[in-house]
Amino acid sequence: MKICKIYEIEGVVQGVGFRPFVFSLAKKYNLKGFVFNSSSGVYIEAEGDEEVFESFEFELQNLTPPLAAIDTVNITQTSLKNFDDFKITKSVYSKVKNTSVSPDMSLCSECEKELKDKNNRRFGYPLINCTNCGPRYSIIRTVPYDRINSSMSWFKMCPKCEAEYNDPLNRRYHAQPISCPDCGPVVKFYDLKGSVTKENPIEKLAYAINEGKITALKGMGGFHIICDALNERAILRLREKKRRKSKPFAVLFASIEMIKEYCDITKEEEKALLSQIRPIVLVKKKKVCALSESIAPNINRIGVFLPYTPLHVLLLEILKKPLIATSANISGEPIITSKEKLVKKLGDVIEAYVDFNRDIINFSDDSVLQLVGKNSIFLRLSRGVAPKSFKTAYTCKESILALGAHQKSAIAIFNNANITMSPFIGDLESVESIEAFERSINTFKNFYDFTPSLLVCDKHPNYASTIWAKKQNIPIIFVQHHYAHILSVMFEHDIKEEVLGIAWDGTGLGDDKTIWGGEFFLCDLKRYKRVCSFKPFKLLGGEGSIENIDRIAFSILYAEKDNAHAAVFLNSFSDEQKYLLERSYEKDINAPLCSSVGRLFDAAAAIILKQKRVTYDGESGLNLEALYDKNVHERYAIVINKNNEIEYIYWFLGMLEDEPRVAASKFINTLAALMVHVAQKYRKKVVLGGGVFQNRTLLEKTIELFEKERIEFFLSENISPNDSGIALGQIIYALNNL
Repeated sequence: MKICKIYEIEGVVQGVGFRPFVFSLAKKYNLKGFVFNSSSGVYIEAEGDEEVFESFEFELQNLTPPLAAIDTVNITQTSLKNFDDFKITKSVYSKVKNTSVSPDMSLCSECEKELKDKNNRRFGYPLINCTNCGPRYSIIRTVPYDRINSSMSWFKMCPKCEAEYNDPLNRRYHAQPISCPDCGPVVKFYDLKGSVTKENPIEKLAYAINEGKITALKGMGGFHIICDALNERAILRLREKKRRKSKPFAVLFASIEMIKEYCDITKEEEKALLSQIRPIVLVKKKKVCALSESIAPNINRIGVFLPYTPLHVLLLEILKKPLIATSANISGEPIITSKEKLVKKLGDVIEAYVDFNRDIINFSDDSVLQLVGKNSIFLRLSRGVAPKSFKTAYTCKESILALGAHQKSAIAIFNNANITMSPFIGDLESVESIEAFERSINTFKNFYDFTPSLLVCDKHPNYASTIWAKKQNIPIIFVQHHYAHILSVMFEHDIKEEVLGIAWDGTGLGDDKTIWGGEFFLCDLKRYKRVCSFKPFKLLGGEGSIENIDRIAFSILYAEKDNAHAAVFLNSFSDEQKYLLERSYEKDINAPLCSSVGRLFDAAAAIILKQKRVTYDGESGLNLEALYDKNVHERYAIVINKNNEIEYIYWFLGMLEDEPRVAASKFINTLAALMVHVAQKYRKKVVLGGGVFQNRTLLEKTIELFEKERIEFFLSENISPNDSGIALGQIIYALNNL
């Protein structure tokens, strides 16, 4: 008996070869009908013999193209239409836009083979792509994902590309960025005078890098600054010009074999590096290797990644050596996407660059990942991962825009039961960053015809995102920063019952108007109660102490100034410094109270390493990690007073007496043991959230102790534990408390 069925499919199903996949399946099972892209996803009507539909539906949902990701499939039976064939028809637009936008994806193996095949018409073509790889999010203005809605709309296909584009059985069927040397964007090499050379631009760039020059290369979602990773002088010049004293650089390698020459990597790290996401993965550098020490001063881990665009592949084929490949931006700002901004902002840094005339509409930086045991922890969600969408069971009628926090900004929206998170934006410290924040909001509005009816933001009144929210004529819900951290992890793991939430980070406004960051909550999806925290200390000089970390150590030890060891540390300051800090402490002048674990790491680094300042977020934690010795099992005393405050002064007095290796190890051991101590008191599932849990050594030790004590715990894996995940937690709060 013949029947007819309708399939309405939502998820990442556009621009990923889904329609030709359906077309081939329909031909296989002799089904008649049609398939098209809609504003909500993919719509199919298919009729044929009833007995084939079970197999058709299994393959439809389980054997999808590599980049496709189905969220929901709605199947209904309808009357027979007596179709005479199966066709792919034109996209149909509607008011409701639910389809998920695919992230940009790295070069696939088939395209790489063609790139290197001298007999292929795209041999050496630096912008080769197909439905299984290439740009998506970075070139799209709105959905459906059609060429007319992308930055490829200006490029008319040649007859050969058009034939591939219109052939349902071709790998490039409706591959929107399809092009070739005859009809596609043009790649050019520029010097800073704007001169363009007629020579091969990639060869010209390689020559400049070999000469020790600092260059830039346009990638998928923005420019990279590139130089020779084996050239110490070039790297030191880059640090000087970019005013980046010690923050690590990422290193781009030609192959996994080349990475293994310089780094010790695990099987899990190798798998992540080779995945089509092609993230930067933090791995252990070999003790003896040719990489410059200036790449990651004072630490034994570096961020490494493999080529993900044909431009990268072609460049490394010539150079055959590792390259520094760091985001082209001013520190804290979004990655630069145009040659005009590149020259304006970094003209005093770079000496040449390669560009192509396909516009980047939406910027996206490289995603960053680290493996901790069996756990994958994203430190930055961007290219290859974001935008990231979740289909939910929430039926809220509000269209919600969550604005995140202030640092490591990202936004999220709730619309038609879907939550969609943006790629990493940056710190909202500059006009450019705030403009990028607003562009990201407008991008999501354009994608989904989204008009927010409700805003959700952080409680901190001075965060740029909160200030922006207050300027809009839209209702606002304010969410406590650390509770949002925990809620994002609870949503990720579908936890609905009460948990012990441990939220440790660098900063965030507490309910008592002090700076929190070392919190233990009993909480569910609606409310939280602070049950334990670190005893507050004073940040002498306010935000200035976040860079001048020796002030934090001064503040903690000042109460013990009669202790001989503490006195030696306090007296290491100049008379003028000591006078000003004592006055700030005694008179409470610009000395806000703080309970942040991130700041405790800073204080520990100031004491153990004699480090006075940090130049980037997390530097003190990385430096202490580098000292950690697994053979040191001791820890400092855990004391919790009657106010449920953790007394840590004994730790810092102990640090003054212990040698650096022992002190750093005992400090990290103590933090891990403290979490176990509190968890055993409350006997709940434990949820970990906040930027401190990016510290690999602390997390490894914590997981080891939790597993030993059989404590069930959850942490961010698909969502970053840092402030990039805040927006998701804000939306979850709103959905459960409206």
